[in-house]
Amino acid sequence: MADVRQSEASPHSLPESKRYAEDEGEYAIVLDRHNTVLDELFAGTDVYVITPHWATEAEVPPIQPDAGYWQSLLVEDDPDPQFRTYCHLFADRRPWQRGCIDELFREIADYKVAGLLITDTRMRRIYHPYDGGADVFLTTPQERDRTRDRHTDWLSNHLSGL
Repeated sequence: MADVRQSEASPHSLPESKRYAEDEGEYAIVLDRHNTVLDELFAGTDVYVITPHWATEAEVPPIQPDAGYWQSLLVEDDPDPQFRTYCHLFADRRPWQRGCIDELFREIADYKVAGLLITDTRMRRIYHPYDGGADVFLTTPQERDRTRDRHTDWLSNHLSGL
């Protein structure tokens, strides 16, 4: 398997690496860019939409009505139970369709939601949107380069493109 860093591309959500949308026109750009890359990766296939819920309790909260519980991770194993941190993951399998998670993308753009992952059902390609952009983990450096080359105007001016 290729080194993850070698197979990552990081497009930005807005021109000139602007981080936050200020009006509906800019939200439209954010949504179009996310959906464009996801269409290229997953059109005609099913995806998992994986959402995290951070908690200090090991018990799984019933908060994701559309997604099934997948697993819990102990992130911080502090000897004091009050300071332990868990990440409960919920996964929803759905056919990829442009716009099917636009509401989540808007919440991510406003930093109301974080940690979302969209992946193919074999978990070979992973799309991780965040406020200001997305990380795209692909199967090979060649696939990464093709994706990057299609969207060079979406990358930052930094030499690494990040």
